[in-house]
Amino acid sequence: MLSAGWWPTKSTPRREEYLGPTACAECHPSEAAAQKTTPMAQACIHAANSKILAAHQRLSYRATPYVYDLTRVGGASLFSVRNGERSDSAILEWAFGAGVVSETYVFQRNRTFYESQLSYFTALQALDITPGRHAAPSADLGEALGRPIAVDEVRLCFGCHNTASSAGGQFDPEHLIPGITCEACHGPGAKHAAAMKEGRIADGLMQVLNPAKLGPFDSVDFCGACHRTWADVVESRAEGIATVRFQPYRLELSRCWGKGDTRITCLGCHDPHLPVVHDSGFYDSRCLRCHLATKGASGASDHPGAACPQSTKDCTTCHMPKLEVPGTHAKFTDHRIRIVRSLGNAQ
Repeated sequence: MLSAGWWPTKSTPRREEYLGPTACAECHPSEAAAQKTTPMAQACIHAANSKILAAHQRLSYRATPYVYDLTRVGGASLFSVRNGERSDSAILEWAFGAGVVSETYVFQRNRTFYESQLSYFTALQALDITPGRHAAPSADLGEALGRPIAVDEVRLCFGCHNTASSAGGQFDPEHLIPGITCEACHGPGAKHAAAMKEGRIADGLMQVLNPAKLGPFDSVDFCGACHRTWADVVESRAEGIATVRFQPYRLELSRCWGKGDTRITCLGCHDPHLPVVHDSGFYDSRCLRCHLATKGASGASDHPGAACPQSTKDCTTCHMPKLEVPGTHAKFTDHRIRIVRSLGNAQ
């Protein structure tokens, strides 16, 4: 592992220490090719490259007293708002989110980043209020167009959606690598690549992090660096169904985890090099590693798990239900694994 340590969004390495995914693909072609198809790899792109914006030459939305238009103009996207004779507009620079659920836009003014008042929601095939924003009329046109993002928050936003957005301790979005690529999780690869090419294999392996070798708690916290941990939830004061989007936090609320079985890490079910599997049957084998198929079986020798008296198929449909988070127009799998007594209670 990296002798100096590595963690997602770490900003100390210099930009020249990052090679980019093309260099990684020279030795890891299958992983690199598959990872490019994941939502993580497309977590942030330049707005000019957004397939959603390219496919919609004009999108409109009305929130009295304002009328919004998102218009494609010569490869760029103009986001505008008007109130009678008054209007304001901005060219969108970044598109956050892969469009699986939504795509939210960011623009700049006077070196300040702004989050667009509206986002595109795939389920609606239309614009609606960005999650976390208020639908009530804003105080002025500028505020109606978007919310200024604080410096610390913008670093986190770019850091969790891109690779090397901060380098050498400095926020540097002009030279980032769009999306979550190999080096966002494994660390900068220049020293690793150089050592491997020179045949210094042991040294080369020490220059990158293999998250699969982390212990259970560190593993979940590693993913939680972007997908939210306990500390993030406490700091943000999020509660109830809103926390369903924070999978690492919810996972550690699970009955299995609470009983001391920390084998149910994120990597236990998900390969970050591949798109997420949505077929519930795919996860049955993971559940049955502990909860054996035969009713009354003792389960795994080191941590027995009771067999389900109802079924041995589609475990997640009952024990990890999909819940709709208000404002997102989408349902998210609740990673708090448990016997669900009521879908109305997501605490």
